[in-house]
Amino acid sequence: MSLWRRWVLALCMVASPAWAVDGVVLDADTGRPVPLATLVVGTEVRRSDAQGRFDAGAPGTPLKARAHGYARYAGQAAPAQPLVVALRPLRPKALYLSVYGIGSAQLRGDALKLIAETELNALVIDIKGDRGLVPHPSAALAAAGLPQTLVTVRDMPALLGDLRARGLYLIARIVTFKDEPYAMAHPTWAVHDALGKVWKDREGLAWIDPFRREAWERSLALAEEAARLGFDEIQFDYLRFPDATGLVFAEPDSEEGRIAAITGFLDAARERLARHNVFIAADVFGYVAWNSNDTHIGQQLEAMAAHVDYLSPMLYPSGFSFGIPGHRDPVAAPYEIVRKSLQRAIDRTGLPGVRLRPWLQAFRDYAFDRRAFGEREIRLQIDAAEAVGTDGWMLWNAANRYGEDGLDRDEPAPD
Repeated sequence: MSLWRRWVLALCMVASPAWAVDGVVLDADTGRPVPLATLVVGTEVRRSDAQGRFDAGAPGTPLKARAHGYARYAGQAAPAQPLVVALRPLRPKALYLSVYGIGSAQLRGDALKLIAETELNALVIDIKGDRGLVPHPSAALAAAGLPQTLVTVRDMPALLGDLRARGLYLIARIVTFKDEPYAMAHPTWAVHDALGKVWKDREGLAWIDPFRREAWERSLALAEEAARLGFDEIQFDYLRFPDATGLVFAEPDSEEGRIAAITGFLDAARERLARHNVFIAADVFGYVAWNSNDTHIGQQLEAMAAHVDYLSPMLYPSGFSFGIPGHRDPVAAPYEIVRKSLQRAIDRTGLPGVRLRPWLQAFRDYAFDRRAFGEREIRLQIDAAEAVGTDGWMLWNAANRYGEDGLDRDEPAPD
């Protein structure tokens, strides 16, 4: 028995009821305690203390655990000795696949081949995409009273089983308030214009009014369905008010009200998903790291940070229309855009880098000089994210077409 395991077992031998099994959460690589890990013991949600210790309950009780920067754990309390929960450190490095991409044998196959050959180890998969479409036969969709107009993945459990067998970390992306099918099915729940008509954005798509709590159910039900399917993380995108003026909502359009609606949704998601032992993440605009207000969309950095496991700022240089201080041409400074934005978020929130996982640009610039984002630009963004110790990073390409540019290759192990 190793010295650190002996120490751990000694640490666990504290006074407790005869039926209890004491446990401790450790880093699987270093053997150090993991403080404030989240544990689901049976149906109860608990936290480990500053030394990683927790009450594991009765012998044989189902037990799940997670902590920031680690893979999830599932097991049960052992009957004969104190329980050691060893969490494996993990930094997800992901590609994005849309509703159509995950269902395409070609696009999915290309992504999996690239993952097998490089440092990539994760996928972000649309469970509700930008147009409100769901890729798999969904009970949550039926419960919402919406027809299943498209199926791109006939057997999602089987597909996810294959992806998990490949050792991939799986993130379910759920586009939240931009939801054309739901808004049109329930027009009273939609965002309206000054004339009282259902408002539509530049793509001609309607949105759900974030103040309408009764309209949160579709996204929350899909999130719980994704958790049951086996996703490691639920990522809410378009978790915001529309970035347009002159709109009419169910409640007064104040900054305080907008922030309360967004954080209220996250609290509802956390309560709904707690027993499933999944991480919760939220995508935010890149400028949210720089703006002290809510950017007029309900995304206020400090307010959101307390309600999620991971914040995922979209740090595409092409999206920084006005640059950042000292860098007026953002596509010429991909390293600086990513690193300085992340550092500003860390400084403002007091969060460690491991609570952030940024979206990075893997597509041609559309706003400045139309340059391709190739090996140099992608690698600089990755290096910037890793320099501040983020919980990995994610590459975005709406067409789901990725290459090796900027990625480290996995070298075969020596004989």
